[in-house]
Amino acid sequence: MCVQLCGGENKTLDMEHLPCSCRTTCRERRVAMLTLASKLKRDEGVKTGRAPGGPSDSSHRVSIRDRLLIKEVAELEANLPSTCKASFPDENKLHHFQLAVSPDEGYYQSGKFQFEINVPEAYNMVPPKVKCQTRIWHPNIAETGEICLSLLREHSIDGTGWAPTRTLKDVVWGLNSLFTDLLNFDDPLNIDAAEHHLRDKEDFRNKVQDYIKHYAR
Repeated sequence: MCVQLCGGENKTLDMEHLPCSCRTTCRERRVAMLTLASKLKRDEGVKTGRAPGGPSDSSHRVSIRDRLLIKEVAELEANLPSTCKASFPDENKLHHFQLAVSPDEGYYQSGKFQFEINVPEAYNMVPPKVKCQTRIWHPNIAETGEICLSLLREHSIDGTGWAPTRTLKDVVWGLNSLFTDLLNFDDPLNIDAAEHHLRDKEDFRNKVQDYIKHYAR
């Protein structure tokens, strides 16, 4: 079975009724999940003494991060916003993936913005590392790719920063919302962009669209 997102609605379809490309992607993802799951079983066997001991066993150990990602990636893919698409360059490395956000409203409508997400070994005690790979004129994203998003802050005194209860789904929805609900001109990372918007909203819109034309197609 495969979960397909269609117009924001989750539909579960039989594999044989899917297009070839979707069917192949689903099979590859399932194989990757099974590979990681088998590593988990080997790890459990080592710890409980059910599997043979030896120096090679340590190479099969699965970190806490990877245990969490097996569950979180499945949850993420079943709950992606309709404007987002996640891709994994290496299906066996769930800690590194790309996210494409294509806003369907607001200043950034018609653009396609690429983010690189790396989940560190210390996850979930620390947040994922995220960088925008698309040049953009945005008050909360620097032209060099740094991102100002409260839930990605390790130490936040107002309680809006990272906490171990957060998941990849929260990160993706947060990035998606930077183009709508979380677009914040009052606490900017790119001060020039925020001041531009304050000075001339229409000219700001024109510059955003010019950046989209050159960098975000």
